[in-house]
Amino acid sequence: MAIFGLVLSEPALWGDELVKYIPGQIGSFLRRRYWSVRLHACGDNVCISTGVTFKGPSSIELGRDVNLMMNNHIASYSGGCIKIGNRVSTNRNAMIFVMRGRITIGDNVLIGPNTVIVADDHMYDMVDIPIRDQGTSVGEIVIEDDVWIGANVVILPNVTVGRGSIIAAGAVVTKSFAPYSIVGGVPAEIVGSRHAPQRSVNPTD
Repeated sequence: MAIFGLVLSEPALWGDELVKYIPGQIGSFLRRRYWSVRLHACGDNVCISTGVTFKGPSSIELGRDVNLMMNNHIASYSGGCIKIGNRVSTNRNAMIFVMRGRITIGDNVLIGPNTVIVADDHMYDMVDIPIRDQGTSVGEIVIEDDVWIGANVVILPNVTVGRGSIIAAGAVVTKSFAPYSIVGGVPAEIVGSRHAPQRSVNPTD
């Protein structure tokens, strides 16, 4: 009976995996059609490259003209929510992950390769209990419109990245920044402003 229950519950997972690696224009067409049904919302002219993984698709929204490049991992579990706006591009190996919190990405956002955006955090207050058994906190990340995120950036919970900001490659963002900030470093700090840049940065996307 247990096997029979699995057979009934897993066809969607098989479909997710089967459609993931079909190459060429046929694969792109099939992924777009398949995920337009499985996701909570999926706008027009979405491009989903090979290797893209969605977990918890019923709580993930994509706007129009979204381009998800190879091996992106977009996951929403346990009541979390991910909303990605219009004309957003995510480069290879980007990961967007939430357990119970929320991630909102605005319009015209560029996300570089190997970027990690995680809205929840492990709790660790009790030293007599393994960290993995202490659960997670609920967090939120907001990335406003027209943000450029460089390669290998990490954005941690409870952060707002202001409209028009640039995050330099390799930065670890642990706090919020005002619109049109240029930030870099570990942890990230303001190194300039798009209104009056102090020095050039080269976020690689």
